[in-house]
Amino acid sequence: MAEAPLMPKATAVWLVENTTLTFEQIADFCKLHPLEVKGIADGEVAQGIKGLDPITTGQLTREEIDEAQKDPGHKLKVSERRVALPEVKPKKKGPRYTPVSKRQDRPNAILWLVRNHPELKDAQIMRLVGTTKSTIESVRSRTHWNAATLQPLDPVTLGLCSQIELDHEVARAAKEKPAKVEAQHATLLPASETTARAEAAAAAAAEREAESRPQKEAPVDVESVFAKLGGAKKSE
Repeated sequence: MAEAPLMPKATAVWLVENTTLTFEQIADFCKLHPLEVKGIADGEVAQGIKGLDPITTGQLTREEIDEAQKDPGHKLKVSERRVALPEVKPKKKGPRYTPVSKRQDRPNAILWLVRNHPELKDAQIMRLVGTTKSTIESVRSRTHWNAATLQPLDPVTLGLCSQIELDHEVARAAKEKPAKVEAQHATLLPASETTARAEAAAAAAAEREAESRPQKEAPVDVESVFAKLGGAKKSE
């Protein structure tokens, strides 16, 4: 797609007033509809807009316009820039702006986040409620000047952040938590060791259960008992 000129309507106004170009040529160059260009010529569109000379702005040359006026089928082309414009760098996203009327609620929101979501980092709390690290630390350590009257209040209810933003930060903190555990060298035991421990524990439990059971008495031999009784009678 061809590059559009700066201020298309203002450029179209100037071309309508100062050239004999057709509506189609002007519309094609300014990326407008031919009926819109016709409306500019009739005074129905772009009223009050001052024409912008594309020659002085370096968008067209006089030779290009003359050639297009002679040939209605010729399409105007934007002139190449003689001076390279510096690349526009995207602005860095600054801290969240909090309305003055809600700034007094930030300590209450910080207290709520610290209590209900201790996994959140200070940087995440700063993004959510637009506060500073020193304020977060003072609320967490109860050294805030107004600590006695602070109440934990949901930042979403206070209008300091949206529920989507809060859920995003909480989910992000949950994903980073396993990485911290791994960094502290907390590893799982091998399966062989855990199995051996389970078998040892089961054997110990079985041994304790066996010891707690009462021992069975030996079966009584009836014949031997009567034999003893008979021998005792004969001796009498």
